[in-house]
Amino acid sequence: MSGHSKWHNIRLKKGKVDAQRGKLFTKLSKDIYMATRKGGPDPETNFLLKVAIQRARAVNMPADNIKRVIEKASGGGEGESYEEVSYEGYGPNGVAIIVEAATNNRNRTAADVRSTFSKLGGNLGETGCVSWNFTRYGVLQIPADGIDEEELLMAALEAGASDMVREGDYFQVLTEPSALHAVKDGLESAGYTIEDVSFSQIAKDTVELNVEQARKLMRLIETLEDFDDVQNVYSNADIPDEAMEE
Repeated sequence: MSGHSKWHNIRLKKGKVDAQRGKLFTKLSKDIYMATRKGGPDPETNFLLKVAIQRARAVNMPADNIKRVIEKASGGGEGESYEEVSYEGYGPNGVAIIVEAATNNRNRTAADVRSTFSKLGGNLGETGCVSWNFTRYGVLQIPADGIDEEELLMAALEAGASDMVREGDYFQVLTEPSALHAVKDGLESAGYTIEDVSFSQIAKDTVELNVEQARKLMRLIETLEDFDDVQNVYSNADIPDEAMEE
């Protein structure tokens, strides 16, 4: 859990830099596209789309960009279409890794992912080889400053959350994916500020790494994340604070 949450926060900060280069906009646009394809163009009736739009607005994606992606996904715009694919494998020191992608060319994406695993000390596996160790959750990130942990936990559980952990300056409230909307509404009604909403794959069992091992793993994960086709990368590594600070 801790490895995921710390890495998630690092990625959020990194994302604000990526947005300046357009990389994050590309990934968020694909999130909006896939959410629209799954549940329709109305964010009031499509919670996946509502979350994707909120994340896009949080990094100042222009409203016109969001509108164009929704129109394209609804069949009202020209251009490429995307499909979701996922890959599973092992990184250095046997760390389990899941890669989620949105691509218009499966062969290209598979070749890029396989090559990256091979070059950076890992190997791509068969479907199901590591996903058994992961559970999909909705994640609500709440700034911890001034928050009573016990009161927040009680409010989260009452709203339907599954668990909560403290990671640095944030509380991470975990929910079943289908309960994310209700828990978010419940916590906001109780007066809590939710800084980020997302869906994540969280490992049941983790692998503790030393700093040098963590450096190798993070190089692999960062290289995978730099591909435009890759949306998310998850691992079961427990990464030391020292490696995170680097």
